[in-house]
This record gives sequence, structure tokens and C-alpha cells, in this order.
Amino acid sequence: MKKLRVLAMMHEGLIPPEDTTGVDLATAEWKTEFDVVSTLREMGHEVQTVGVLSDLAVIRKAIDEWKPHITFNLLEEFDGVAVFDQNVVAYLELLRVRYTGCNPRGLMLARDKALSKQILAYHRISVPEFAVFPIGRPVKRRKRLSFPLIVKSVSQEASLGIAQASIVDNEEKLQERVAFIHKSVGTDAIAERYIEGRELYVAVLGNSRLEVFPIWELLMKGMPDEARHIATARVKWSPKYRKKYGIKSGEATGLPEEMPKRIQDLAKRVYRNLNLSGYARIDLRLDSTGKIYVLEANPNPEIAYGEDFAESAEKAGTPYEALLQRVLNLGLQWRSDRLG
Repeated sequence: MKKLRVLAMMHEGLIPPEDTTGVDLATAEWKTEFDVVSTLREMGHEVQTVGVLSDLAVIRKAIDEWKPHITFNLLEEFDGVAVFDQNVVAYLELLRVRYTGCNPRGLMLARDKALSKQILAYHRISVPEFAVFPIGRPVKRRKRLSFPLIVKSVSQEASLGIAQASIVDNEEKLQERVAFIHKSVGTDAIAERYIEGRELYVAVLGNSRLEVFPIWELLMKGMPDEARHIATARVKWSPKYRKKYGIKSGEATGLPEEMPKRIQDLAKRVYRNLNLSGYARIDLRLDSTGKIYVLEANPNPEIAYGEDFAESAEKAGTPYEALLQRVLNLGLQWRSDRLG
């Protein structure tokens, strides 16, 4: 294995400290960044971190001075705007610098939940019916968009703004929740038909040739009877909340014999139709009739050790070190004819 100079690009507030003595690494805000950087170094790669907030010049300076073989992209936003991460990756392409993860075209398509659903529907992939409610415009629901609905940000990731109150069953609650997204998240809102069923995640790795890892499921069997089984911000990010209600994720079991292949083939179709590359997680719902709905695609998903993507890869026989090396290799191979 060739030893590489890897520039790890991350939010400036998430650069892990050199000394982690006394820190609970399992709950550290910068766990993903630490896991990636420390593991790559243990593998023999030379790694330098660069913190990015709202200035592209720091990236250019680090590249000019250090001349990395590849940039490991751990950014999820730029200047506080989630969809701007595609522009940072496009900047790397302009600099002819190889990078890990998704290309800017795929990021643009997947980050816009409405646009991605329109593309998938065009390709006859089942998605929930939906409507977008832009900031500053009246909230008018089309009659064919029936309750209950789940209201989310049209562009934010990581379940930002999603809570039990996100599911609405009348006009008044729809108005209130759309206003909440507009004010608290600061983006347009999307309301889609709520699909009762199992929440499934499919990890996909590759550029043109794709590998799909075992199907993962979010399990919420300890939730109160009145609670909807959705991936709220607390479900995803609060260890205390997860422990209280026995929330965990693991390999999906009990699926009909032909169902896993159907789901994995569907995940590949989504990946290709949205022009994704590197690695991504496809989120789906399986209802009681056996119908599969695609909720969204998440390029550059959480890749910390022990999280869903890495655990699914491990189940398929790809340990964490091998997973990161494959992510690097895919970045080195992506559009090499264009990157020089």
C-alpha cells in the first residue's frame, strides 16, 4: 500500500486535539474527525488537518504548501450553509486536487430533497408525495397531498429540525411546523407523506462499480406507544435519549427472502440516478404491504468508527481501516482524466 499525504479537510471547530487524555472519545463532537485522522495515521499515511469555516484561501494555502496526494473531505457545510459543501468540492476540482467522497454534481442533486425526489420519480422509483413551502410564501397544501405529513428542511442534513412534532395531521399544525422550519432552521420546508413502517439504511460504496453493504435498520422498540418511529435529532444525536428508550441500529432481519436484493438493487439505482460517487447512504421506508419508498440519499454520510456505515461494512468483511483505504482509492480514481 502506497503511503499518501492526506489533507483532512474539516470544520475549524472540529479539529481533534493532539492530546485526548481524559476525553470520552465516544461522545466527543469531533469523534468522526478523530477516528478518520488517527486511523489513517495508524495505517502509515501522513495526515495534515485544515480547518475550514468561510474562507477558501486556507484550503489553497494548505494545498500549495503541502501538496497532498488527496484531500479527505469531512466538511458538511461552508460558511454555515449546508448546500455550500458542493462548492468547496467544485473548488478542489478547479485546483485539480483529488478528494474523497461525492462529486459536486451528486452533492447538488442529493442535498435538494425536492429535486432529488423529482429525479427519482422520473425514473419510476417510489418516493412519498411531497410539496415544498418556500420562505415568505403562503402555505397552501394541495388536496392530493394527504395527512399525516412529515415536515423537514428541504436541504439540511443530520435530522436538523426533525422532532415528534414534525409529523402533522391537520392544516393548523402544518402551518406551525413550516413556520418553525423557516424560522429556526432558516431554509425552505418540505412536507411529504408520512410512511408508517421500518426505517432502513443502505450503505453504498463506489464510483462506476458499486458495492452495497448489508441493510441496516433503526430499531426503536422501547419508544412510548404514542411516539412515531422517526429519526429525530434526539434519536440520532442524544446518547442519553437513545439509552432511555433502547434505540439502536443493526442489521435488518426478518425480511422476506427476495427483499434484501430488491432493496440493494434499488439503492444502486438511486446512487446512479443522482450521479453519486465515493460513498453514500440511502434511506428508505418499508411499509406493511412490502412497498419500498426512498426517503433520501445522503452522500458523504457519517463515517465514524462504530456508526452505521462502518458497522455495515464490517459486517460485509470490510474492517474500518480497509473501508477508509477504499474511500481513498475511490477518490484517487474518480475522474482522473479530468483532474490531471
